[in-house]
Parts: sequence; C-alpha cells; structure tokens
Amino acid sequence: MTGRWIGSEDHKQLFCGSFLETHVPFEPGAIRWPELGSESLARLRALPIWNEAVRTEAATALEVQTLGAQETDAVLAEAIALQGYEEHRHAELLALLTRHYGIPVDPFDRPEPPRDAVWTFMSTGYGECLDSFFAFGLYEIGRRSKYFPGELTDIFDPILQEEARHILFIVNWAAYMRATVPFALRPAFDARRAWAIARQLIGHAIKATQIGNGGSQEGFTMNHDAFGELSARSFLELCLQENERRLAPYDPRLLRPTLVPSSVRLALRLLPFEPNSPDPGPAEPPAATAKLP
Repeated sequence: MTGRWIGSEDHKQLFCGSFLETHVPFEPGAIRWPELGSESLARLRALPIWNEAVRTEAATALEVQTLGAQETDAVLAEAIALQGYEEHRHAELLALLTRHYGIPVDPFDRPEPPRDAVWTFMSTGYGECLDSFFAFGLYEIGRRSKYFPGELTDIFDPILQEEARHILFIVNWAAYMRATVPFALRPAFDARRAWAIARQLIGHAIKATQIGNGGSQEGFTMNHDAFGELSARSFLELCLQENERRLAPYDPRLLRPTLVPSSVRLALRLLPFEPNSPDPGPAEPPAATAKLP
C-alpha cells in the first residue's frame, strides 16, 4: 500500500470490513471439552499459564470494549466492539476450560476501565503482536508433538486464528490513526507509539526472565521447555513460518506486523545453521474463517 492510501476511507473500510467479515460466531458454552487421560490432564494442569492467562484476557476484554464504546466513527466502533466481544469470549473460554478440568485459578480483582482507552488499546495490541508471534510457534510444536490430544488442541486453532485477525487489525488501525493526525502532531504520536512498543518489549523481557527463574507465570508464551528439546533456530524459524501462514489468508493490501518478524530474521542471521535437523512436516493452511470443531 502507498503512504497516501494508508489513512484513507478505503483503507479504513478494508481493514474494518475484513475484520468483520472473518468473524466466526460460536458460543464457548457450546464447546464439548474432550475427556483427558490422567497423563494429559496432569500436563494441562501443570502448565504455568492459567492465572496470568485468565487475568490478562479479562483485562484485555475490558480495555477493548471501553474504546469501542468511546469511538465516534461508526465503522471503527463496530470493528473495535467486535474485537472486544471476541476478547471477552476468550476470557469466558478460559474460565470454562479451567473449571471443566479442575485447574485452580487464584481470585483477582475486577479490572478497572482504562483512563486513556486509545493508548491502552495500542499498547495492548502491540503486546498481542509479540505474544501471538511466539504463541503461533508454540501451538504448532504442541500440535505436531501431540503433547495434548488432538481433540483438545483443535479447539484452540480458531482461537489463534482470531488472534491473527486482532494483530492485523491493530497495525492497520495504528497506521490509520497516525495518518489522520495533523502533520504537526505526528512526532508526538510517533513518540507515544514508540513508548507503547518499548513498554511491551521491556515488560516481556522482564517476564521472560522471571519465568526463567521460576518466579512468575507471566511471559508464558516464551516458555517452550515443556514441549521437549528444540533449538533456538528451529523455534524461531517455526514462529516465522507460522506467523506468515496465519496472516496469509487476509487481503495482501493490509499491513502486517513487522517489528518482531524483522527482529527474528536478524537474530537468525547470527545463529548457527542446523543442516541435519529433522523436518516435522508442514501444517495445514488456515482459513480466514476457521471454525471450532
């Protein structure tokens, strides 16, 4: 897309319309959770993610819903409200999963609406770009290794595809917002956006260090030890592959997240090659409107 096209009415209609059209309706309460054997159930309960995942999804849902309620542009408001609904659905799905499988989750205070909904949405969205990139790879490792039964992992495939839609929306929304800001105010906008990204990078680095030391559940998407031996190069290459695969079904005119993939490609240039590493085989291509089983 050209710079002039970004921020245009056509751009807005495309990224909002694409988001609305690829929404998959389903009710978390209708999901049939598979019965797990004792080993699979123990593995599921042992994952160090549940407190943080449930708390984060609840907070994210409220943050997005707040912006959707405040947005005055009808087209943007509809798309953002839909994302808020989907985030709330993620939180509900996690609550049902932990309840069904008897996974204890610590109680937490109800999140408060953000004071600055626009910048909270932007910061959270860039955090999702970072989380999703690694989550795509981790999910594929789990699927190929059959760490959990396929009946369980299949439930989460469309959820991850939904996350792909969310990060696609956030980068186009942010570019649209920047383009519509008066030229004199763009340096301030760019500075705030850079700080939003930097905060996410710093926060994730701290969380990754904490979980590496056994001190926190946060940063769980970076922790792939549970799935067996995997070199850094193989893991990063898989994350790149899965990120591209997840975003491939959507209109090529839409902007894609670039910061994390570009950083990973740079890191791969510094890592040794592994010519004899086994190929676990390709994944199924996702559909833009993947459905729950």
